Parts: sequence; structure tokens; C-alpha cells
Amino acid sequence: MSAEGDPGGEPPSGALRPTSLLTLLGWAVVGAVLGWALHPVADRLGVVPPLVTRGQPLALALLAAILGYVAWITYRAVHVRRERLEAHQAVNRLVLARACALVSALVGGGYAGYALSWIGDRAEQADDRIAGSLAAAGCALVALVAALLLERACRVRDDDKPA
Repeated sequence: MSAEGDPGGEPPSGALRPTSLLTLLGWAVVGAVLGWALHPVADRLGVVPPLVTRGQPLALALLAAILGYVAWITYRAVHVRRERLEAHQAVNRLVLARACALVSALVGGGYAGYALSWIGDRAEQADDRIAGSLAAAGCALVALVAALLLERACRVRDDDKPA
């Protein structure tokens, strides 16, 4: 292993790779386990499990809309008009995209797990919790896609890089 930590002995290229599907899947699974566990833990503690109101899916839909808009204007600037982003703008957008992709996967998995925990439950508001959770999980999925589109919009081709 070289001093830089690269097992091949070559210096790192400095290029970032897109967020992997496996990473997103891992975050979604962690979220699903935590979301599924919320219902039985609340029952054991004797507290009322939370309801998913319209606000949660709407907040995720707003996040998806903002990310989608930023992805669109970034794509148009970088790939259509061939403009160069300022370094801080590119880094900020990439960090925003990565963070939102990971959090959207975690939150979407959490809402999906919470919905699954209510299937077959005879509680009075079980159907409302399932519907709200599935709506929130769907909006989180849309936010995840928008975050990945923003991440892809930040990429530049090799021939666009300065020599």
C-alpha cells in the first residue's frame, strides 16, 4: 500500500464517482428496519405510534421539486450552454445532491418499513398510517431520483476539463 492509501500504488485521480446503488440500498434497508421497529417499540412502551400527516409527504415533494429545479438549471448551464460553474457552486451542488440522496433513501426506507409494520393490524387508524407512509415513501423516492439527477448534472466530461 502506498503512502496515499492507494493499494495500486498510483496517486488518486481526484475524480468522484456517482453515488452507488448499493450505498443507497444500504441506507434504505437501515431506514426500513428502523421504520418497521417504530410500531412495535411504541406499542411496548405504551405510547401511541405516530400518524403520518399530509405535511410529511408534502415536505418531501417540496424537496424533490427544489432538487429537480436545481438539477435542471445545472444541467442546462453545464451541458447545454457549456458554462463552467464556480468551484464553490459545483461543490455545494454536489454535496447537496449526495446528502439528499442518502437521506431520501433512509427516510423513504423508514416510511416504507413503517407502512409494512401496519399491514394486517386491526388498529383504528392503521389504514391511514399505511396510506400516509406510502405517500411519504413515494415522495422520498422522487426526491432521491431528483438528487441523483442533480449529482449527474454536476458531472463534466473529460474533454471539458482544463489541460
